[in-house]
Amino acid sequence: MEQRIIGAKGAAKAASAVAGKGRADSAAPRVQNVRIDAGSDGQRLDNFLAKVLKGVPRAHLHRVIRSGEVRVNSGRAAADTRLALGDEVRIPPVRVAERSERPQAPGREFPVVHEDDALICIDKPAGVAVHGGSGESFGVIEQMRRTRPDAFLELVHRLDKDTSGLLLLAKTRPALVSLQNDLRSRLPERAIGKTYAALVVGDWPESLKVIDVALRKDTASDGSRHVRAVADDNEHGRRSISLVRVARRFGDFSLLDVTLKTGRTHQIRVHLSDAGHAIAGDPKYGDFTLNRALARGTLLAPLRFERMFLHARRLRFRHPATDAPLDLEAPLPTSCAELLDALARRVA
Repeated sequence: MEQRIIGAKGAAKAASAVAGKGRADSAAPRVQNVRIDAGSDGQRLDNFLAKVLKGVPRAHLHRVIRSGEVRVNSGRAAADTRLALGDEVRIPPVRVAERSERPQAPGREFPVVHEDDALICIDKPAGVAVHGGSGESFGVIEQMRRTRPDAFLELVHRLDKDTSGLLLLAKTRPALVSLQNDLRSRLPERAIGKTYAALVVGDWPESLKVIDVALRKDTASDGSRHVRAVADDNEHGRRSISLVRVARRFGDFSLLDVTLKTGRTHQIRVHLSDAGHAIAGDPKYGDFTLNRALARGTLLAPLRFERMFLHARRLRFRHPATDAPLDLEAPLPTSCAELLDALARRVA
């Protein structure tokens, strides 16, 4: 067993060297002990491993973390553990794919809502993952890095593949750390406000304005995630709060503005479905018969609606460098606007 104290860049080079030996040397992968340097201070453990072990699917990285083989300062750690300067990370033997085996992300730019020296905010289309892993060869971050090879680019937060709308990326390490600290902040003046437009099935009750229901995340053997509402923290759930406002009613559908007070995986989708009003087009927690009718055009003929109606429409935060308030908005995608028009004509 070989143990070395090296920085993240050195670890990545070591991993690449292992891959370069190919399959002939089956004993090549070895334990690495990596000391966190200033360039990785504040980074999530899973993101750090993805950087060091380039080519390893993110779903496999998460399995290795959950198994306890990855250690931070000799202790078990979760995927979202924040690494600090001087931390020692034990990385177990993991085969890194040879460069020729990895599909190369095609360069792509996305509609820019705001960009400056510290950050960029794009309007992500539905159907595009934010990063590779869990069956995705690449996502937004890999495609943008391809078009900006010399730039620092890191995701500040995430959106589901099927969700469209505002996505923040940091262009410097200090901006990334500042914005991610604000995401976790409980101070009203620092918290990042995220509001989504969601079209749900049914007539949403006017009295239901706050959903405070704990959520529990389960991961299948294939790395896929499923979240469910639980009674309380005793069922290993995490407190989750969504604020709901009815923006428009269409009889058997309701357009909602949902503002997150916590940021759990699939939070809006599970909260609304658990309340009896699933999001139109939601492939995991929705009404599958209705989704099929929308996609085939049999419900609102001839209109076909083939995505989930969840759109990150507004972000409110303080600029990480200037501390000036920013309030960014993204209009509804054309497909969503056309669906609302069709519903409006039907109830007129």
